[in-house]
Amino acid sequence: MEKLKVGILGGTGMVGQRFISLLEDHPWFEVTTIAASARSAGKTYEDAVGERWKMDTPMPEAVKKITVMNVADVDEVAKDVDFVFSAVDMTKEEIKAIEEQYARTETPVVSNNSAHRWTPDVPMVVPEINPEHMEVIEFQKKRLGTERGFIAVKPNCSVQSYVPALTAWKEFEPYEVVATTYQAISGAGKTFKDWPEMVGNVIPYIGGEEEKSEMEPLRIWGKIEDGVIKPAESPVITCQCIRVPVLNGHTAAVFVKFRKKPTKEQLIEKLREYKGVPQELELPSAPKQFIQYLEEDNRPQVAMDVDFERGMGISIGRIREDKVYDYKFVGLSHNTVRGAAGGAVLCAELLKAQGYIVKK
Repeated sequence: MEKLKVGILGGTGMVGQRFISLLEDHPWFEVTTIAASARSAGKTYEDAVGERWKMDTPMPEAVKKITVMNVADVDEVAKDVDFVFSAVDMTKEEIKAIEEQYARTETPVVSNNSAHRWTPDVPMVVPEINPEHMEVIEFQKKRLGTERGFIAVKPNCSVQSYVPALTAWKEFEPYEVVATTYQAISGAGKTFKDWPEMVGNVIPYIGGEEEKSEMEPLRIWGKIEDGVIKPAESPVITCQCIRVPVLNGHTAAVFVKFRKKPTKEQLIEKLREYKGVPQELELPSAPKQFIQYLEEDNRPQVAMDVDFERGMGISIGRIREDKVYDYKFVGLSHNTVRGAAGGAVLCAELLKAQGYIVKK
């Protein structure tokens, strides 16, 4: 099979690097173009990144000598690729504008950024949960005036640690949720070397994160109506987001009220059985087991569980009855794999399987 040619927009940053490391040896996709800011343009990828390679695996040989292009040269970057992943570091308005420019060159954009998460006809997808939302792309293409160009996004990294569990329990009708997320520093694009003041520290604020954690799940659970995605109205979610001294892995402590009270055994069974389209289609990046339940009292732990299913699986533990709410639990997901680049790669695989991404 001839591989699809992929461009990475914002390829020198941490999420861009994660895309490049995840796409090494990908069976369907090949990175042929890397674009970044003007200061990296014209250099080889190896020189542009220099000492700033943040992955724990070496930089793939295949990308080292690629000459980085200026992400602002939209037509140039788009002309030799079948689609692009977007991880650009710009203001929201700039990201919105440039992603639309790429889409209008008839280049599908699969974005890790938050800029288009609330554009009504842009699908925001966790492939195991709401793959049918990709159907809104047909309406988006009409608006953009494109044949094959569109934008699709993945949701915020922190929601992946609890939304899959709540989705698996939908039939029990969760209606009120309190979540606190304990978020890794790589979520800010940082390592401990870049951010020494995080060592032994906790910061009780991450800009914009609480609103995203409360609202984005409702959009994921929404329905397409009149060519746009209408968010669900329930459950009501309230959230606090805290930065903790962990490199990779967002943990969530969650309390839930259900209209139909399940047993603990039913909750665990639903998690273990839950699967979606990626598992049915055996997409290359799909975890075989989407959600694992850990029986031990001291799990999930970042150190032991963050790389479950190569970072693409979700770990849940400590389900127990609560005095105020019905149940409480702890969730864990890998924030730069499932929560960022890996989640976007899985979206692209789904889009290819659904026929939205094809060779130009």
